[in-house]
Amino acid sequence: MNLLKTTLVILGCASATMAYATTETAMNKTVRLATTTSTYHSGLLDYLLPVFTKDTGYTVEVLAAGTGKALRMGEHGDVDLVMTHAPQSEAQFVEKGFGVLPRKLMYNDFVLVGPKNDPAKIKGDKNVAHALKEIATDNAVFISRGDDSGTNKKELNIWAQTKMEPNFGGYKAVGQGMGPTLNMASELQAYTLTDRGTWLAYETKLDLEIMVEGDKRLFNPYQVILINPSRYPDLNYQGAKTFSDWLVNPKAQKLINNYQRHGKQLFVADAQTQ
Repeated sequence: MNLLKTTLVILGCASATMAYATTETAMNKTVRLATTTSTYHSGLLDYLLPVFTKDTGYTVEVLAAGTGKALRMGEHGDVDLVMTHAPQSEAQFVEKGFGVLPRKLMYNDFVLVGPKNDPAKIKGDKNVAHALKEIATDNAVFISRGDDSGTNKKELNIWAQTKMEPNFGGYKAVGQGMGPTLNMASELQAYTLTDRGTWLAYETKLDLEIMVEGDKRLFNPYQVILINPSRYPDLNYQGAKTFSDWLVNPKAQKLINNYQRHGKQLFVADAQTQ
């Protein structure tokens, strides 16, 4: 078996399938991770996983989806651990007994991006809720992921703070991951909310620019959580624990801090601050 090979399954449409290892030996050396599309589209996992495999002998099968779908995979025992970015949903996941050993891993932030001509005139606004309200008032085009992801949850939380429903004519929920959503926003010259990591990975391909950043409400923390072995004793808990331990150790944390796209750091490791 080639230990450096990582299987990726992106769960974003009905036709997606899961490819699992079939032999007992392969299963014992394979860790199934459900994570957000942002950690995939940013390139972070492609950067980290070969090092993890070299260090431990485990391979990681990545199932990339929105946070909501990733956590549901954990609830159903379809994966060994999750790496997500929706603190309230993660807390409920642990409280209900689906997850154990939640650990801070890293953070970045969200940014509101849009067309360079900025029809809603929001560039430089320091209040993201006010910026969204201006977009709605102007009936500008806004592309929402609409996929129950951590980004979508954050967006809806901010809309709730505006006291406005995102039901204006320019609002389009597309049910897509962050990369396709950014591409669509660029094509339609629309606004959208994105994690900074995916933005930095895609920005040179897009006809968009950052409009709003720096609001404390845009903070975006990631956690890694093991699936409760008492619920699903057949899962590879030991492999998942090995991966979680490795992610929060100084070597992996340094790798996370050192990961860059176009000369810019995408994530800030924070496991050591626990």
